[in-house]
Amino acid sequence: MTMRSMLVIWAISFVALEMRAEEYARICKAPVVVPATFEIVTEQILDQPERTEIQTVPAKYESVERQFQVQAPTIQYKIVPAIYETVTEQVQIKPERTETVVIPAEYESYTEQILVQPAHTVWRLRPQYLGEASGLDERSSIDLKDYFEAVDVPAEYQSVTRTRIVTPERSETRIIPAQYQTLVKRVVVEPSRIEEVHKPAEYEIVQVEELVAPAREEFVSVPATYRTIEKKVAASEAVLSWRDAPCEDQLSVGDIRRIQEALATAGFQLEIDGVLGPTTLNSLREYQRKNGLAEGRVTFESLNMLGVQLTQ
Repeated sequence: MTMRSMLVIWAISFVALEMRAEEYARICKAPVVVPATFEIVTEQILDQPERTEIQTVPAKYESVERQFQVQAPTIQYKIVPAIYETVTEQVQIKPERTETVVIPAEYESYTEQILVQPAHTVWRLRPQYLGEASGLDERSSIDLKDYFEAVDVPAEYQSVTRTRIVTPERSETRIIPAQYQTLVKRVVVEPSRIEEVHKPAEYEIVQVEELVAPAREEFVSVPATYRTIEKKVAASEAVLSWRDAPCEDQLSVGDIRRIQEALATAGFQLEIDGVLGPTTLNSLREYQRKNGLAEGRVTFESLNMLGVQLTQ
């Protein structure tokens, strides 16, 4: 059944149902189209029928090994170099001798305290008379002991560093041993010589293709071949039915906006204006068709699928 036939049936049925709209309006039922369902079935069809063909059987060859001489035996002359070895020898370069060595004296430093100035007593003006001392002279009848006091100055010492001999200079006679040097020499162990080298003949194994059976023609029966195809067949036809739907006065502007928002979340392009216009209804029908729902009106099963809850 074509889509056009389904639409004609739906239109005729809808006219008949409009006559009973008064009765169904009371129970909030809506006429909807339950879409046809389809299923995919596989089928084996003949691709190539059975036939007889003439096939050429190619010649059959066998790979065998054959040995061929690639070089005759030869005699070569080789120079064997001399063999050397390295030996070492001790040679005296300075004889043993004696020599006198002067060992210098050893000194050490030490420090001692020397007297620079002995302890003595000086007369010092008392501090309370410092401002009056300028008016005093030798002829003054005032007793000087009243203005001066005796101060003891301790002895002054200085540290001096001096040097003294610890070990005096002396001489020693020492024996200096002879000095030797190791010489390295190369000596001939075996002299060079010429010897003959016999080189045998060389052979090479070669893979050779030999004919085992000549080419021929023969009749061959080729069986039929089949291929699997998939077909989309109708499992049930589209029918006109009634579904529970909200009454027209039940849909508020907020309800319609929530329906539009749910359709927009599902990927449909429409304006969220709270008006159940053609764009919203077309988007709803497309959503119902994609999800296998009865299409044509706002039904409760569509609202449940969209996740929209109507206000009371």
